[in-house]
Amino acid sequence: MAEKRKYADRREELIKAVAKRRRKLKVLAIEYKGGKCQICGYKKFQGALDLHHINGVKEFGIADKGYTRSWEKIRNELDKCILVCANCHRELEGGAVQLSVVRRIEKRGEFGEILRKLGQSRAKPHKKMGKV
Repeated sequence: MAEKRKYADRREELIKAVAKRRRKLKVLAIEYKGGKCQICGYKKFQGALDLHHINGVKEFGIADKGYTRSWEKIRNELDKCILVCANCHRELEGGAVQLSVVRRIEKRGEFGEILRKLGQSRAKPHKKMGKV
């Protein structure tokens, strides 16, 4: 009878595989969200780009703990985010800069693409919403 394989025997291999997949998913996420900071346009180094949840509500953190998820689940979570550089992300979190309601609606991934396909150049904010 063959000896049963154990996690300890494959630990390093598995850690490398998960890290490789997460790097690949980050590249896909950056491409999906437009490839540059949606506030200032920064695009020099992918490691300096962050995902900011627009309304602060998240089902999971995309880079949490090394968990792997399907691209479909990640894309659904990405639709709640905007891509920003590290500097703009800190300013958003600190309250130094805010996104307009129109920009928040336009930058929601597929929703913004659907609006553009329908020929609308800008999304109209809801009447009850004030300026942000």
